[in-house]
Amino acid sequence: MSRAAELARRSLIPASALLLFMQSAIVVTGGAVRLSQSGLGCPTWPECTPGSYTPVPNQAEGALHAWIEFGNRLLTFVLVLAAIITLIAVLRSGRKDLRILAVGQVLGILGQGVLGGITVLTNLNPLTVAAHYLLSTVLIAAAISLYSRRRAPASKTTPSHHIHLFSRAHVSVAAFVVVLGTIVTGSGPHAGDIDSPRLSISIPHATLIHAIAVIVLLFITVAFYRAAITSPQTKRLLSLFLALTLAQGIIGSIQYLQELPELLVALHLLGAVLVWIGAWKIWLSVQRQEMSAT
Repeated sequence: MSRAAELARRSLIPASALLLFMQSAIVVTGGAVRLSQSGLGCPTWPECTPGSYTPVPNQAEGALHAWIEFGNRLLTFVLVLAAIITLIAVLRSGRKDLRILAVGQVLGILGQGVLGGITVLTNLNPLTVAAHYLLSTVLIAAAISLYSRRRAPASKTTPSHHIHLFSRAHVSVAAFVVVLGTIVTGSGPHAGDIDSPRLSISIPHATLIHAIAVIVLLFITVAFYRAAITSPQTKRLLSLFLALTLAQGIIGSIQYLQELPELLVALHLLGAVLVWIGAWKIWLSVQRQEMSAT
């Protein structure tokens, strides 16, 4: 391996870590924009306000809301930079196994920019907001896959039939819980702007369906833990996942009883990101095995 390829291989470790962090952080900061009612602080796209890409003095939406939304847009450039650095490291290191994941990150982020613009131009329609969030969960999963293989390629494993079914059911239900969470958000009071539309489903009904799905996920997690007797790594991940999901459930219950205060909603959003990361890492622990570095 040439010196340039070796340096690129080493740089892939921090680059992929930064990419995963930024993919996760942009979800949380996006939630802060929504919770502060700043979703339309920049009422147009790609400009912030007609005729200017940055907030302007005496903007009708208010300076604070405008700068909160604009600040989140600026973070996207940091995310793009992290994705480009990762892509360059992948290409220069000769890691052909990571090329699709690295290119997918760049294209996905560009797609997020377009989808974010559509979200603004549709006055924060809850369906476009949900699509914006769900695309982020896909990109987070891909970033986890890339990060988990940062040191060496991974090969497919051949788990037993029942472990394979458990892993598939576990990650599928976790994804379903995430989707249901967007429905709860779309029917709730934190729309990002006072005039934004809401889904025509009551919060109690949406919350109940979401809670039932979480309970099912908890049962699957416990059953999966008992079945994964030959995989210490998977059992450790399942233990952590169970703790995270229980904490997330407690926060979700409290926020509902307290009528959705912003701070608890923000904590719940952070918890959702961590739970999804945990679910995808469990899936990878069953389906992929890292090969020895050469």
